[in-house]
Amino acid sequence: MDLHESGEMYLETILMLKNKNEYVRSIDVANALNYSKPSVSRAMKILKESQFIVMDNKGYIDFTEKGKEIAEGVYNRHMTLTDFLISMGVEDEQAENDACRIEHIISEQTYQCIKEFMKKQS
Repeated sequence: MDLHESGEMYLETILMLKNKNEYVRSIDVANALNYSKPSVSRAMKILKESQFIVMDNKGYIDFTEKGKEIAEGVYNRHMTLTDFLISMGVEDEQAENDACRIEHIISEQTYQCIKEFMKKQS
């Protein structure tokens, strides 16, 4: 499966929820994203079939190795881009929203340059 923006968003959301709570279920993802339960169930089925996540018999979601790697990569891009935009004077909430959109389309080269730039600013 070629993972698109929506798949990356779901994986990132699962990671963020797992960082807050020990267990994550589809309903938690639906509530966090304000999506319908059927939409999230469909997405979880696709992520499971594509071997990005696993679900136990209680409906708890966990990552496969490749799913966690992608989720962490998207999350790290999000945080780096948010910090970058804030450092340029963008208001926090706007920076967060813009980073959420940019993180899915930015080229690896541009992201790496921003990441290096931010390291030098620390």
